[in-house]
Amino acid sequence: MRAFSDEAAEHGQAAISLWAYIGSSRFWFESLQNWQSEFLAILTLVVLSIWLREAGSPESKSVFASHAETGR
Repeated sequence: MRAFSDEAAEHGQAAISLWAYIGSSRFWFESLQNWQSEFLAILTLVVLSIWLREAGSPESKSVFASHAETGR
């Protein structure tokens, strides 16, 4: 918000309140872009985790196998 207000001041506009900034399209655009990257990172971790647990993967063991059975 500080950067938005500073940018508005550079263009001769008045600073806006927190509520006005939350209602602005810029706030929602930047917030949703950030959430998109977070969701993409989580989705990547989920897919990678599933792939590593896949049957036959040399780095995984059966879900029900104990450490004593597999040595891992």
